[in-house]
Amino acid sequence: MSLSPNRRFQPSLRWLKFIVPALMLAGVIAFVVLKPTPVTLHEVKAGTVLAEVMGTGTLAARVKVALGPKIQGRLVEVLVDQNDSVRAGQLLARLDDGELRQQVEMARAALASARATADRVRADQARADAVAKLTRLEHRRSTDLLATKAVSQSDFDKALQSLRIAEADLARTQFAIVEAESQVATSEKTLLYQQERLADTRLLSPFDGLVVKRNRDAGEVVVPGSAVLDLVATAEIWVSAWVDETAMSGLSTGQPARVVFRSDPGHPLTGEVARLGRQTDPETREFLVDVRLTTLPANWTIGQRAEVYVTTGRSAALATVPVAALQFQKGQPGVFVAERGHARWRPVELGVRSRERVEITGGLAPGEHVATAADVRAVLADGDRIASP
Repeated sequence: MSLSPNRRFQPSLRWLKFIVPALMLAGVIAFVVLKPTPVTLHEVKAGTVLAEVMGTGTLAARVKVALGPKIQGRLVEVLVDQNDSVRAGQLLARLDDGELRQQVEMARAALASARATADRVRADQARADAVAKLTRLEHRRSTDLLATKAVSQSDFDKALQSLRIAEADLARTQFAIVEAESQVATSEKTLLYQQERLADTRLLSPFDGLVVKRNRDAGEVVVPGSAVLDLVATAEIWVSAWVDETAMSGLSTGQPARVVFRSDPGHPLTGEVARLGRQTDPETREFLVDVRLTTLPANWTIGQRAEVYVTTGRSAALATVPVAALQFQKGQPGVFVAERGHARWRPVELGVRSRERVEITGGLAPGEHVATAADVRAVLADGDRIASP
């Protein structure tokens, strides 16, 4: 029995419904798998690589002081304000000194009286010494005359009594001189003390610097320990930056550095390492590195944030690549080299490394090209087809 044409083609049509989608799916898979990965090519070339250690910190003054009084009193005047430059010894503020001036005058008068008493006692001593010398002569003469019976025993006894009285008066004046000189010394110290207290009413700048904050105004009562003005010495301003302890071995004083303030990131400033901290924070495992600035920005404030980049090494490298091109496989550094439209992973040896580029000391030659995925979400694998724009 012969089949009709329609029945003869029915199985073929049924299979066709499965073959066409399969072929389309295979085409899509082939397109995806075989489609080149867009990459950016980087030429391996010579260049200078700077190894840098980065830290974040704040602008600080090496010398700073909260200037306040040593005595309690009422502020009569404050002569400077925030952002004023000051000189060492300049009068910055003054307390009411009326009572202390009277105390100084009283101490000065007491000293003058003590000195006058000392002068009078010295005069008494000179008189007592003269009387004592005279009575000694009379006693010696009476002793000689008594031996020859030229004077009576009564006259001799009177001469002896006069000598003893004169010597007692002389001793009394000597003790009086010691007491008077002690009183003079006490009065001098009292005067110095009152003068020092009077001087404490004047707040002077301890160094050349800048007023960064004014805390009190005229008319307020201040006590010891209260700050009237905050001063910083402008001779040495630096950035105290926190750096990870793993970078400690590569740091030393005198190394050059770049300082980038967050308020003006487009204009980095130069500086050098002035001091290394000797204590690591137990929680962050960081330590302080103080970087002295060569120049200050036009506008700055103590405490403002900045990033510090300390140069710890420099190399005139024959071959360098971007740091982003490095790919590690099982702990081995390497790069994807562009070879005939494919990415081939190749192990390399590293030298000095900066933030942007790294020195290649082995595994690559100048003129070769390394590839990085154009899309940061893409991942290259050894043998992938690649295409650059």
